[in-house]
Amino acid sequence: MGHPGRHHLPTLTGVTNDLSALTGRDFAAVLFDMDGTLIDSTPAVGRCWARLAQEEGIDPARFEGRHGIPARTTVEALLPPDRWDAATARLTQLEIDDTDGVVLLPGAAEALAALAPQGRSAIATSCTRDLARARLRASGLVAPAVVVTVDDVERGKPHPDPFVEAARRLGADPADCLVVEDAPGGLRAGRAAGCATLAVVTTSTAQELSVDDLADAVVGDLSAVRFAVVDGRVRVSPA
Repeated sequence: MGHPGRHHLPTLTGVTNDLSALTGRDFAAVLFDMDGTLIDSTPAVGRCWARLAQEEGIDPARFEGRHGIPARTTVEALLPPDRWDAATARLTQLEIDDTDGVVLLPGAAEALAALAPQGRSAIATSCTRDLARARLRASGLVAPAVVVTVDDVERGKPHPDPFVEAARRLGADPADCLVVEDAPGGLRAGRAAGCATLAVVTTSTAQELSVDDLADAVVGDLSAVRFAVVDGRVRVSPA
């Protein structure tokens, strides 16, 4: 899911695009989050969550701070059990139907283009399979061969399962992978999987992403990063 309460990307004030903690290292693969990392679905998500809040009689402000985790997890936290199935299904359909304004984020296409042909990247998203397909289609992003959705794992983010499964499908050790994320919950999932982490300041502030040393490095967006495959390994450097 995207961010249910924020309708504009945060400013990049104070972001220094410091990749020094990752420069000089190499990785078996890069595991990308989707919403907020590769594509901007924020306006559509905001509209859908606002609609669900209205229908369920919930204060929309209660959705704040729940970015980067499966929609079902948020629904279960805010609604009584007898509404979980219906509300999750309703939200999923709303989001599949509303992809207006879903666009690529800077540097996303270039990052995947550099890695996908060599089979060195995957997407691990909290979206359902159908929603991921709809947003990828709307954005025009050419996805890598491996796309792991919440439908493919027992537990979604902030649990490590999506990144562990993405690494498995690539034949890589999670501890040898780099996770790229925009949300604290996703970074926690990456850390729990044993991955190195790179954060982009597209839906959360640099301060939110740096708490508890969640991110090894923080950049404004992927346009600040260059990915290259050298001798079968992925290297990261400033663009």
